[in-house]
Amino acid sequence: MNKPIATVGSSTYQRIKHDIIFGELNPGAKLKLEALKQRYSASSSTLRETLNRLASEGFVEAPEQRGFFVTPVSREDLIEITELRVLLECHALEQSIKNGDTDWEGNLVAAHHKLHLMEQRMLAGDHSEKEMWKRYDWEFHLAMIEACNSRNLLSLHSTLYDKYLRYQMLVLTYRGEEAVAEHKAMFDAALSRDASKAKQLLEDHIRNGLEHTLAAM
Repeated sequence: MNKPIATVGSSTYQRIKHDIIFGELNPGAKLKLEALKQRYSASSSTLRETLNRLASEGFVEAPEQRGFFVTPVSREDLIEITELRVLLECHALEQSIKNGDTDWEGNLVAAHHKLHLMEQRMLAGDHSEKEMWKRYDWEFHLAMIEACNSRNLLSLHSTLYDKYLRYQMLVLTYRGEEAVAEHKAMFDAALSRDASKAKQLLEDHIRNGLEHTLAAM
């Protein structure tokens, strides 16, 4: 009996989190249970559990006796998220380059190839699959750091990345050839096992994305 309930809860969590990240649920919006029950075909208990979980991760706010709200956005919050992402992701990249084996290299090559193909479509003017583009971007960044041998670090990074992505999706502007070149340079440095260079390139890439997003907010 527990398995179907867990599956429904997980599905509801993923759907609501997705809609927050991709702007289907607006920053600051009140999350009314009756409306959510209709939208996600979930029970009140499942929704409360899901919203409390999202609140613990920072995607939802739950002021006492006031219900649930989508966490608002701000420039200060984005800057803080970026600083934490730089801290965690650069450390994870260094460890990953140190520990990565041939399977890590192969996964990194495949992830960069998929991202590069999508970036070429974007450069050609086809912006019809923005969500897939961001998925491939995430898979590339994850492939670079997944050999860090720390599940806790990867879990924390995943949450931070989603928060960072939420801001990007709110403004949804593409940096074009600059971002493509940055990805290629990071990829080459990682495969060359040049941890110092790869970390600097990654930090620059993240900060360039921050400046681009701030300018569009």
